[in-house]
Amino acid sequence: MSSTVILGAGIIGVSTAYYLSQHQDPTSIQLVEPSPELFSSASGYAGGFLAKDWFGPSLTALGALSFNEHRRLAEEHGGREKWGYSRSTCVSYAASAAARDSGSRGDDWLRHGTSRADAAPVIQDPLSGNTPGWLRRLEGDHIELISDEGSTAQLDPLLLCQFLLQECLQRGVKLHHPAKPVSVSTDAKGELVGIRIIDTKPSATETELPCARLIITAGAWTGQVFQTLFPESDLQVPIQSLAGHSLVLKSPRWHTGLESKGCHAVFATHTQGFCPEMFSRLDGHIYFSGLNSSTLPLPDAAAGKATPYKEDLAQLRQAAREILGTGPEAEDDLEVVREGLCFRPVTAWGTPIISRIRDGDLGAGVVTRPGAEGGVYIAAGHGPWGIAMSLGTGIVLAEMVQGRTLSVDVSGLALDGNRARELSAN
Repeated sequence: MSSTVILGAGIIGVSTAYYLSQHQDPTSIQLVEPSPELFSSASGYAGGFLAKDWFGPSLTALGALSFNEHRRLAEEHGGREKWGYSRSTCVSYAASAAARDSGSRGDDWLRHGTSRADAAPVIQDPLSGNTPGWLRRLEGDHIELISDEGSTAQLDPLLLCQFLLQECLQRGVKLHHPAKPVSVSTDAKGELVGIRIIDTKPSATETELPCARLIITAGAWTGQVFQTLFPESDLQVPIQSLAGHSLVLKSPRWHTGLESKGCHAVFATHTQGFCPEMFSRLDGHIYFSGLNSSTLPLPDAAAGKATPYKEDLAQLRQAAREILGTGPEAEDDLEVVREGLCFRPVTAWGTPIISRIRDGDLGAGVVTRPGAEGGVYIAAGHGPWGIAMSLGTGIVLAEMVQGRTLSVDVSGLALDGNRARELSAN
């Protein structure tokens, strides 16, 4: 099999390596990750909410494939114990009639980010008493079920990433960390044959890796990586970043014994200018987020974990006290276990890119081996659905790279120079 280099060892990268290694010599696969701390952005700091059918037409099949694969992997490898996989009941919550009538639902930003008119249809069901015990209930509030049974689930993404990476390493996949790509190497015919990387440690050692198949899964940094490696290309990879702050909380009202039917996902309407979302986890923690920004500057990928902004964390804490505490002044009622800031890769049109890049878009006469023997590939831009779509993306991208029949059609997610210009114009 051709040597394969994957740039970016987040959840998309390790998922791709995992499924590639099932069909080729794992020692021919190399992962390159610049951050000194593995999974230090969205892959480790996301909520881990999974949905089967919250997607538009171009993602329907991929969403179902990925959701079913999450369940299969958890069943076969003890996912409940290893990475907190659990089915989830999803509800929409408004603390008052005024908030409910504001026209803003807790999943609005998700609906916008995935180009779906209704991210989740309201299910006419009284919840059968299955309201999360850790949610503060107020007179006049409103809660409704927005997921069918078995159509949503929950996990801890950091633990899933660590499992996938460990499986890859045990099979023989090589990890270069921390290291970043510098340039590609070509032979006399201009054919891609290698990639040079440099350690981001003080030693700054350069290494040449053989590479006929290059896969860029660098999240919000994907466009930067492509431009670094192919500086004469006219292709603009339209990946932007959506920053999100989060808290991991411990509440005295939530522990696994209280909710034997599984975890809850709560999308709330709030009056502080954002719509909080909360996901309970099997370890007794509650992930609290929803405060997002497209204007925060994207840090250097080699800088490691991003430092959260104090004013944003304060806003999150205040909202958490009001929604999850015993009252607005119950500051000591909730324990903050972890604070986070991550940068999700997004596209302006709301769907990811999963594509082989045409040789003509690489610039400087760079070409790749035909068919499954070579190629440059990109998988990024999943927005808030990176964890949910990760396994399905890994399966399909591995099939694409290896020239196998694709499990689902992702032709609508392809990117070339002409389409990039068309999307930018719109």
